Parts: sequence; structure tokens; C-alpha cells
Amino acid sequence: MKYFVSPFNKEAELEFPDKITIYDTTLRDGEQTPGVCLGTEEKLEIARKLDELGIHQIESGFPVVSKQEKVSVKTIANEGLNADILALSRTKKEDIDVAIDCDVDGVITFMATSDLHLKHKLKLTREEALNVCLNSIEYAKDHGLFLAFSAEDATRTDLDFLKQIYRKAESYGADRVHIADTVGAISPQGMDYLVRELRKDINVDIAMHCHNDFGMALSNSIAGLLAGGTAVSTTVNGIGERAGNTSLEELIMALRIIYDIDLGFNISVLYELSRLVEKHTRMKVPENKPIVGKNVFRHESGIHVDAVIEEPLTYEPFLPEMIGHQRKIVLGKHSGCRAVKAKLEEYGIEVTREELCRIVEEVKKNREKGKYINDELFYRIVRSVRGPVDF
Repeated sequence: MKYFVSPFNKEAELEFPDKITIYDTTLRDGEQTPGVCLGTEEKLEIARKLDELGIHQIESGFPVVSKQEKVSVKTIANEGLNADILALSRTKKEDIDVAIDCDVDGVITFMATSDLHLKHKLKLTREEALNVCLNSIEYAKDHGLFLAFSAEDATRTDLDFLKQIYRKAESYGADRVHIADTVGAISPQGMDYLVRELRKDINVDIAMHCHNDFGMALSNSIAGLLAGGTAVSTTVNGIGERAGNTSLEELIMALRIIYDIDLGFNISVLYELSRLVEKHTRMKVPENKPIVGKNVFRHESGIHVDAVIEEPLTYEPFLPEMIGHQRKIVLGKHSGCRAVKAKLEEYGIEVTREELCRIVEEVKKNREKGKYINDELFYRIVRSVRGPVDF
């Protein structure tokens, strides 16, 4: 068995859509993280790894922002990847023309729809915003592109107006509409209500683009799927503006392990993908980050370690090998004889019971003095108790 989750999960009566699309925006929204700037080769390397994972769509960038960004998007679009390559554009013909010139498969065009944004950012009335959106959608569809319309700040938009603009987008040929929870201000219950309300009037696919300001991006995305949504926007490691976006690896594994929804992804590359994005963005993955953090499969507590050595699933919901991760026994003040013995066996060192107990005691003392028990210090401890040894 590779995973073991609560049997009560199966008792809940849940209905997911037959087809779920994951479109990853690491290369666009992820790159909008303050301090992050990806070159063409870095973007291409990440896009290749996303494609190896089997991602459905890659939002490759915002080509109108710079000449280099356009080069990056066009390079990815012409790489021959299996994923559909999308580009972001404002609701302007010139933006869409740039995207078309990049040879992308589709465009995500966006406009803010909340009264707050219309008044203070765009200086437009609702009617003016509606006309601008429809013209750009019509223009993109005339050029044979996949077209998704994203209502920025949708979760703080008047519901009747949101329905109106989505209905119009659908009538003008939009293939999908996006609910952008721009400042992460909706609850899972609110998302459930919103999607169900929209589904009464909207027939095209509905996507959730959730931000994590209150730590609910993943929950909101799943709530949207259960309410009738069909697509989710993600970023690797959950990076993005402010608190980031729905984490790709968390969504995939939650669906796969918790909800038993297998989307066919090659999950064995998830950890490698996470580290690649960490490397190129220079954004360190928190050690306690769900799924891909280093601590997820590191164990120190003696009671835990004893059980994990016997059966890993006692303290792991799934085995790390599933995603290319690995387990590690960490020595510290909570370590017991079995953990230290396992470490010694790793290096082929045999000790007496008395020596083992002394080594355990020295490990605890050193850690409580603030020293991290790395291999070098462990070697010195073992040598001090047992004499010269080969590591």
C-alpha cells in the first residue's frame, strides 16, 4: 500500500465533474511574485517539466509586457509540448495580436469587474467595461484561439453584473470563464454558493483562480469543483502575488489521495518540479510546506521513528517515493535507540547495547546545546564512544 487516508472520506457524498482541467500559471502569476524574474531558458525548463508531469495547459506569460517576455512565450509555444500553451492579455486588440504572433493555442483575457476596481483603477462604468470585454473576446475568437475570460476581483463583484458579463462572454464564444478571487477574500462556502449560482446561467467551463491570502486557496478551488466548476489555476510551490496561489502539488495530491480523483499526472516528478522552480525563482520552499517540504517525510521523535521504521504509513499519509521525495530520520533530543541504531546501520557500524545507549545520550546532549546533528557531528560522537570507525 502506498497511501492510507481516513476511511471516513468515502462516506461523504461528493460529486466532482467528469473532466477537470488544471492550467498552471507559474510562468505568469508565479513570476509576478515580487523579486522573481525568469529568463527564457528558465521558463522553458520549467515548462518542459510541467509537460513531463502531464499538465493540461500552461499559462506561459504576459507577452505584451516586454520584448523578452514575448520571446519566452513564443519559444515555449514552439517547443512542441503536449500541453496547450496559453498567454495572458488585457482586453485590448493589440495585446491579442501580440499573443497571436507568439503562436499560442489560446488566450486568457481579463478585466476587473468589481465596482471597487472599476471606480478606482479603470475609471469605467459597468456598461463601458462590458463593451470592452466583448470586443476583445470576439476579436480573439475570430482568430481561432481558445479564449478564456477572467473577471478580476470576481468574488467581490455584484452577482447580477457578474452573471451578465459571463453570459455575454459565453454568447460571444468564450470557451471558459474564470472566477478570480484576486485577494483571496472568499470562503469555501462562499465559493460553493457563487459557482452554483453561476452554473444556473452559464453553460461553458468555469475555472477558479484562487489566491491564498487567508490560506484557503486550495479549499476554495476544491469547493468550486464540487459546486460545478471544471478547471483550476495553480502555481508550483503555491508562489504568486502576496500569499500566492493554489499550490499545484497540493491540489493534485489532495485530489489523488484524499478524494481518489486520479487525473493521470506523472506525480513522480512533483518533487523535482518543486525544486526546479525553487532554484529558478530563488524562492526557498518552506521546510513544512505540504507535499514537497523537506520536513514532510523527516522524523525525529523516538516514538514516531520506531513506528515509521516498522510501517511508514503510521506517520505518513502516502509514501514519499510516489512524488520523487524521500524519507529521512533526523537525530535530535527526541531520538531514541532505534533511530540511532538505524543511522548506524545505514553506515554499516555495529555497536554494543551499552555503546548505543551512550551514543543516544551524547546525541541528546549535543542537540540541547544547540548543535545540529549532521553526519560530521554524529561521526565525532560515535568515535568518542566507540573509537575510530569508517563512515
